[in-house]
Amino acid sequence: MSSARRSLLTATAAGTLLGALWFVPSANATQADGSREATSVTSTSQVTQQARALSEAAQEAASDTADGTELADTGSFDTTPYVVAGTLFLGVGAGFVVYSVRRERLGF
Repeated sequence: MSSARRSLLTATAAGTLLGALWFVPSANATQADGSREATSVTSTSQVTQQARALSEAAQEAASDTADGTELADTGSFDTTPYVVAGTLFLGVGAGFVVYSVRRERLGF
């Protein structure tokens, strides 16, 4: 296979990947349709009560630490496996690039 065909194949694969990523939904918090009015409206007193409860919980958490500082608890899941897997895949990809460059220099 000639190097021009490999370049064309690589460009086609990259274009296909970018085209597929174009259709990944974004994380916008707005609603496109008018269904916002259909949702139930929370009264001001309920919001105030929730804010007080959150404030009290934050004060208790701050008093539990020695210096009063603490990272925000967002309630998100543990991302450690994703970071490890991403690093692993990045390393494998870099290995393939190095292998490809070395193979091209040897002239196979």
